[in-house]
Amino acid sequence: MRLAKIRWRIERDYRELETGLGLDHFEGRSWLGWHRHATLVTAAHLFLTTVRPTDPKVTGQA
Repeated sequence: MRLAKIRWRIERDYRELETGLGLDHFEGRSWLGWHRHATLVTAAHLFLTTVRPTDPKVTGQA
């Protein structure tokens, strides 16, 4: 069960990276350009993850 929850979280985070933060917008870039783009998207995801409230009472999921 624990592994299933981890997989769900990874898939959810990847979907957020792709659709919400634009990870899939790297067509036609050089390797260096793609690497910079992926780094900035990852940094944006880290920022959003740290500022997102994790308490279910705050998010209204209780």
